[in-house]
Amino acid sequence: MTALARLSLLPAALLLSLSAASAHVTLENKEAVAGASFKLVLRVPHGCSGAATTKLRVRIPEAFRSAKPQPKPGWTLDAVAAKGAATGGGHGHDDATGPQEVSWTGVLEDSSYDEFVLWVSTAKTAPLGPVYVPIVQECGDKVQRWIEIPSDGNAPASLKSPAPSLRLIGQPS
Repeated sequence: MTALARLSLLPAALLLSLSAASAHVTLENKEAVAGASFKLVLRVPHGCSGAATTKLRVRIPEAFRSAKPQPKPGWTLDAVAAKGAATGGGHGHDDATGPQEVSWTGVLEDSSYDEFVLWVSTAKTAPLGPVYVPIVQECGDKVQRWIEIPSDGNAPASLKSPAPSLRLIGQPS
């Protein structure tokens, strides 16, 4: 194959890699500060193999000491509390509790894009580094589990159904 022929294949290869990389639920946020509160945005670019998304379930990571989901018009919101905890979270207290899992039930057509939002607070003492947010996307009788967490030394890109993640960083000095 000539150099020109290989060069002409480059755009197609790039498009294929981009579509594979964006073919799952992702987070808008790339970083968050330990001990701070922020808006966590979940991006849903499509349904499951052509079927509409009918439910989105989010497991709240331990690094998040509280999480308050934003209601969506046309969707039913459900927050499952951890055993012995109240759903909600407090104002600036590291002992605050919140839901263990949040879910939205409704309809998002496969051809449409939408965002789901949580207001979360991170514990000041949470370990710095990646925080994985396991998400289950239900599409009627089809289910896509974005829950895989890489083991030490493995890249998230090597996983078939990676959990979206962000990096927890220290307080700025």
